[in-house]
Amino acid sequence: MKTLIELYDERPIENVLASEVFRPERTVFLCPVEVAQNKNAQKKLRAYFSHRGLDTELVFLESSLYNTDKLLRQLRTVAARYPDCVLDITGGTDAALFAGGQFCAENGIPAFTYSRRRGRFYNIHNAPFADELRCTLRHSVEDCFLMAGGALRPGRVDNALLSRYIEDIEPFFAFYLRHKSEWVRLVNYIQRASQAEKDRPVSLAVNAPREVKGERGSRIQAPVQALNELEELGFIRDLSAGERVRFRFKDAQVRAWLRDNGSVLELYVYKACLDTGLFNDVRTSAVVDWEADIRRDSVTNEIDVMAMRGIVPFFISCKTCPIGTEALNELAILRDRFGGQAAKAAAVTTQRCRSVTRHRAAALGIDILDLDDLRQGGLVRQIRAIAERVD
Repeated sequence: MKTLIELYDERPIENVLASEVFRPERTVFLCPVEVAQNKNAQKKLRAYFSHRGLDTELVFLESSLYNTDKLLRQLRTVAARYPDCVLDITGGTDAALFAGGQFCAENGIPAFTYSRRRGRFYNIHNAPFADELRCTLRHSVEDCFLMAGGALRPGRVDNALLSRYIEDIEPFFAFYLRHKSEWVRLVNYIQRASQAEKDRPVSLAVNAPREVKGERGSRIQAPVQALNELEELGFIRDLSAGERVRFRFKDAQVRAWLRDNGSVLELYVYKACLDTGLFNDVRTSAVVDWEADIRRDSVTNEIDVMAMRGIVPFFISCKTCPIGTEALNELAILRDRFGGQAAKAAAVTTQRCRSVTRHRAAALGIDILDLDDLRQGGLVRQIRAIAERVD
């Protein structure tokens, strides 16, 4: 294939998929004025193609995707310049599809489409090379962000190190469930007991009073039983709890997890995604920079857990508190912006979810997994069911 014509779409995957599979010499995008004149957006798309190892020439031509006559004239101009062209009608508006159909019929130009439900390309007109061709591409979380003009930034967790802790994650979550009612106070005690002094490096050693100050003048007693269990887990060492509490964190990563309310659930969901065996990339604390801008004021969001199954992203929000409307709206926005129609989204909470929250989530196309799901030990099964479901 020498020239591929793409009808530019707001969903990033629609713009890159055919080029990645068929690797044409050039891809001609018929796009609206805001894209045709946006050199930065074009630069980002070229950067994505380069990142994926494609040397395809990209051509951006301004066109009205809502005016059939204008688009038809533009298609004819492209065909005259590149007579070996092929049209992908997967994306674009209804008007663009109508114009594309008329264009192919009158010129005999090959046309094909992609079905996200079936995961295959299909021959629409004179394109037998695409007939029922299965898509076998595997995108990473980074790929997902890059194709949408964003970038993956370092988060709270170095995912490259997580393989060292896999065997610790389920015992850690079981510990959390045993101490769920006192979890916030437990974490608050550890935070205050291990608080680093100004101008001094963070230490793994803790030497703190048995009772520390909490918020608004409250006092927090050392959770000695919980600390004993953490020592049994190997998360802390050399524990002694007399008038003062002394222990040492296993390492800096464990210190960070024990000082954070939500890390235990994020790790558990991360491992559940791995255990499904479905995903080719799984990350926790995936920070997306919306504009791939390294400036300090760039817009970023953290996705607690994100997984990729082939080219389909799965966005998961994890909460040890009740799920609110704001969290659901944010998750839906991230899914739609960086995933598109095929993307999945779920919110996991260690609380029992109210019916009004479930209704709101259902309206946004978000699955809810709550405390009952977690206690029944079916998280792996439920994540697999969501990932495999054809929406």
